[in-house]
This record gives sequence, structure tokens and C-alpha cells, in this order.
Amino acid sequence: MATQFPDDFKCPISLEIMSDPVILSSGHTFDRVSIQRWLDSGHRTCPITKLPLPDQPSLIPNHALRSLISNFTHTPLPKSQSNYANPNPHTLISILTSKSSPLHSKLDSLSQLAELSKRDSTSRRKLTESGAVSAVLNCLNFDSNDFTLQEKALSLLLNLSLDDDNKVGIVAEGAIGRVVTALRVGSPDCRAIAATIITSLAVVEVNKATIGDYPLAIKSLVWLLQNGLERAVDVLSILAKCKEGREEMMRVKGCVGVLVGMIKNGSSRAVQCSLFTLNFLCCYGEEICVEARREGVLEMCMRLVEDDNDNEKLRRNANNLIQTLSGNPSMR
Repeated sequence: MATQFPDDFKCPISLEIMSDPVILSSGHTFDRVSIQRWLDSGHRTCPITKLPLPDQPSLIPNHALRSLISNFTHTPLPKSQSNYANPNPHTLISILTSKSSPLHSKLDSLSQLAELSKRDSTSRRKLTESGAVSAVLNCLNFDSNDFTLQEKALSLLLNLSLDDDNKVGIVAEGAIGRVVTALRVGSPDCRAIAATIITSLAVVEVNKATIGDYPLAIKSLVWLLQNGLERAVDVLSILAKCKEGREEMMRVKGCVGVLVGMIKNGSSRAVQCSLFTLNFLCCYGEEICVEARREGVLEMCMRLVEDDNDNEKLRRNANNLIQTLSGNPSMR
């Protein structure tokens, strides 16, 4: 019967269809009974790669493969004996960094790491200290079409970035380059997650200049905003506070026009952020002021202030921009 099923469903040791597939730290999957028997015999190498294993190797349930086998055979597999609630982060990370790890193993590892990262700040800090950021960046290869892998990796990176203690370290490890690439060539979901990551990282002052000065970062955000991703204007409103971000926005052709378009047609949040960003640009660039006036921004702001609008922050941003365009700059 086993020969009727895909080879990936068979345990490399027993050559039988796996009933409880688990992942070894080498990245390869085995049936639990077979690999446990191998380990109990004293072996401390992977049966396939022959690479050494830890003294106490962890066996991580391969839920993705279990599901595939179950669906293919139409037979529910027995419940895994492993404690999924307490996976070994080091093992999961090693699976991500191993060149021999199959895609389904990496996807499963990312899912488990994401669950760990949602627990609390202590868990996120431990994951970062264990090398999770480097492992995640290793998965962000946009030369391939593994969109699910990219989205899962970006989601985990976003979770890790939630704590201020992690933000500087994530940027220091070179995350901005991969995230900007995701903004430019990723799937729509990847682009949305990437924009949120940059927003999270830019909250820390020291990161603003790095992001604002990064090649194509601002240009990519303006392009995303032009193509309907309003989340990008949140990032621009943060980066407008730093010199590098403002200077790059002033160099990007069409930036003012895109912000004006958001003021005209965006959501309340997008209008608020666009007004804030444009005010900063106008305060530091007379040419931007001239362009904004030519686009009719002063009149738009006056209407926003006069409208019966309950959004006090939006009204305040509109009023600040009126003051700036009238020659009394304000960045409150």
C-alpha cells in the first residue's frame, strides 16, 4: 500500500507511511517510532545527513505533513505524543537555517515560533537572543515564489519587533534591506506586513535615520501609497520627523501629489497622517510649500477645520498646516 503514496509520506528509515511525522534538528522528517528507535540505539547523527545531533535531540511534530497524509489517505492520524505547547526554539531555528530543510518543515517551524512570539515580551526577547531574527531573514529570499514562507517570516519578524528592546537589534542585523525588498516586490500581503514592520521599527528614534536614509525605502512607500496601501502613510508620518526621511521625501517625484490625493480621498486616519507629514515637509522646504499651495492644500485644510468633524487630531493637524502655509510654521 505504501508504494501508492508520495515518497515524502514515507519515513526514510522504515519506508512506511508515517503515522506521527516529526522533524529532527537536521530539518529532515521521520516517523516518531522509527527515529526514536534510532536514537534509543545510541545514534547521535542524522540518519540522512550524518551530521551530529545534540545529546538530547528534540522531535518537533510536523503538523503540515500530518495534515497532508491524513487528507490523502482519508484516515485521521493518531494524536502526536509530543508536547507541542513547549517546542524547542533552538531546534526550530536550526530548521530555518538548514539548507537541507524542506519547505513544509520551515513553514511549520515558523508557525511554532510565531506562537511562541505571541506569548509575552520575555519569550520574544529569548527568541531574538537565540538567533531568530537572522533565521527569519534567511527565509526572506524574494528570488523565489514562496509567498507563504515570506509572509510567515515577515509576520514573525513583526511580532519580534513589538518590543523596544528588540527594535534596534533587528535593524542592526540588516532587516531593513529585506523589508524594503518586500515593500517593492512582495505579494500584497507581504507589502502590508512590511509597511507595518517599518512603522514598528521607526518608533525608536535611532532607527528613523537608518530607515529614512535607506535606498528606495521612501520611494517604495510613496509608490505603495499611490497604489492604495494607506498603511504606508503611517510610516511616512513617522519618518517625516527625521532629517533623512524628510530630505528623501522631498527628492521623490510626486510625493506631495500622493499626499494631497490622500487628503482628498483617504480614510480619516490616512488624511490625518498625510496632513502631519505634509506639514513637516512644508516647514523644512519652501518649494514644498509652493507646490502644496498650488495643489489647493490650504483650501482643503480650511474646509477640514470648518467641517463638523469629531476627529480633534485631524482638525489640529489641518490647522497646523494652515499656519505653516500662511507663514507661521507649527509642528505640534
